[in-house]
Amino acid sequence: MEILYLILIGFIAGVINTLAGGGSLLTLPMLIFLGLPPNMANGTNRIAIFIQNIFGVAGYRSKGINTFPYSIYFGISAMLGAIIGAQIAVDIKGELFNKILALVMLMAVIFFVTKPRNFLDTVERVTGKYFWFGLVAFFFIGIYGGFIQAGTGFFILIALGFINHLSLVKSNAVKTVVVIIYTLSALAVFIYHNKVNWFYGLILAIGNASGAWLSSRWSVKKGDKIIRIFLIIVVIIMAIKLWFPQWFVF
Repeated sequence: MEILYLILIGFIAGVINTLAGGGSLLTLPMLIFLGLPPNMANGTNRIAIFIQNIFGVAGYRSKGINTFPYSIYFGISAMLGAIIGAQIAVDIKGELFNKILALVMLMAVIFFVTKPRNFLDTVERVTGKYFWFGLVAFFFIGIYGGFIQAGTGFFILIALGFINHLSLVKSNAVKTVVVIIYTLSALAVFIYHNKVNWFYGLILAIGNASGAWLSSRWSVKKGDKIIRIFLIIVVIIMAIKLWFPQWFVF
């Protein structure tokens, strides 16, 4: 039953992570419920995240979405930040941080709902000063992502939309590459400190990878509109879960 639960929750999380972000708000409590300490659950979750995004990249590329080379550069910047964040995460706890994250997520909803109509019609900005702005933003996103994976996708989508003017479909494709790169460094820190349960992590990865593969291909067909609707719904639910955890079983 544990294996079935992990695969099912992993599949749902893989879909949520690929289309929006926040799937780790499901998988982390599940791993803790199975008996892992919070910091080990945090490290174990990175195995599934890493494998999930490999399949996500493959799904986007199978539909002709290519984000190289700037996704690599943003990923390297995030990787440097993730090393710092993961070192902090090995020992730290923080309930207040969850509430701050909930407020940030609600701000993300406001951004995606109220941004000007012509925002998505503007030209992509991935060179010059906007490239460097992106590198700085992804360094700090990497710190957060290394600390706790949950919600990192929201920050990535905001950065790519606000700074680089990428569509949601393309932003999600960039996100998969960035997360692969910085998760490698974060996972290495957790492995070094023996904070990884490989059995649970690999079983969870089966579900995450399946969800990522299917949702990445589906999102390219449906386009930005359906992703925006999905994103808004997920952000609101996750923000409520963070602020009022007692209302949820997981």
